[in-house]
Amino acid sequence: MRFVLFYHSLVSCWNHGNAHFLRGLVRSLTSLGHEVRVYEPVDGWSRANMLETDPSAEDDFHRAFPGFTSQEYDPDSLDLDQALDGADVVLIHEWNDPALAGRIGRRRAGGGRFLLFFHDTHHRAVSRPEEMAAFDLSAFDGVLAFGGALREVYVRQGWDGRAYVWHEAADTELFRPRPELRRERDLVFVGNWGDGERSHELREFLYGPLRCQGLSARVYGVRYPGQGLLAVHRSGAQYMGWLANHRVPETFASHRMTVHVPRRLYTRQLPGIPTIRVFEALACGIPLLCSPWEDIEGLFRPGQDYLSARCGRDMELKMREVRCDPDLAESLARNGLETILSRHTCGHRAVELLDICAGLGRESRAARAITATEANA
Repeated sequence: MRFVLFYHSLVSCWNHGNAHFLRGLVRSLTSLGHEVRVYEPVDGWSRANMLETDPSAEDDFHRAFPGFTSQEYDPDSLDLDQALDGADVVLIHEWNDPALAGRIGRRRAGGGRFLLFFHDTHHRAVSRPEEMAAFDLSAFDGVLAFGGALREVYVRQGWDGRAYVWHEAADTELFRPRPELRRERDLVFVGNWGDGERSHELREFLYGPLRCQGLSARVYGVRYPGQGLLAVHRSGAQYMGWLANHRVPETFASHRMTVHVPRRLYTRQLPGIPTIRVFEALACGIPLLCSPWEDIEGLFRPGQDYLSARCGRDMELKMREVRCDPDLAESLARNGLETILSRHTCGHRAVELLDICAGLGRESRAARAITATEANA
């Protein structure tokens, strides 16, 4: 099938976590024999910030992902006839201009033969519903929500039967253990400041325990305000700035553990949705410690795949346990990787998407050709 994907950026992951999953999805769909075209707006916010941070970052991306290309477009002059030519499935990510979604929706309503999905991987449906109301999804065939709690938001809006849970996942071609690298430091945290949505939690479950334990640690991420940088400094950790996502596996490999601190909205209003960092960390075989979140969808095995801390003091104790107990650390790494490989790779998600499409009556041309050949045999 021909997939046409409209996303904020394939090239840049600067404060743009969805690029991680997008790259893995492109890889997996392509490996299954499908054609994938990605469109991203010219001068996108993430890409502009990436190049300002590191002018060589785009070249580095192409070295890390040979053959991965995206078509830059001007929203005011995009030729939809050309972009949608031959499309079987079209995905529009929520970090797009609502006007673009409206234009493509009208093409679908006017007889477009493609399936049209809205892909939502953010909390704006509950935190800023007025922004999401700007999207006219009336002609869309379905919504792909990255968690059950978010799917329920769409169900309440009348999407029952057309809203699907489609979690993010790890690109295991890239995110994998690197046993040849030596673990030189105790802990690494890879994550942006989070617009103040987890500042208290970061102090309680990361910076405070680091300071008390005296661990050697590094923090990577962007958009840290002065108070955030001060918190990192006081914890004794080194602030390292932006880290391109394809550099994360080797960074994980050189540390003994990492920490997941979900944003407040994902523990209260949209419970049970992990960030993609959880999938990626477990795929790399690094022991993972989490601040409190409830895995209500049963994605993982708490206590086996990762350890969850009840409070800051409990996080201190768990950091010490992982650092001092090699058997515990090895068990967490092994179990987490096992769960990812069995359930949460981008290959799994590609197959899930194909199953959704098949359920809506859209098989690949290759599948139809095989069926016809068998029928005539």
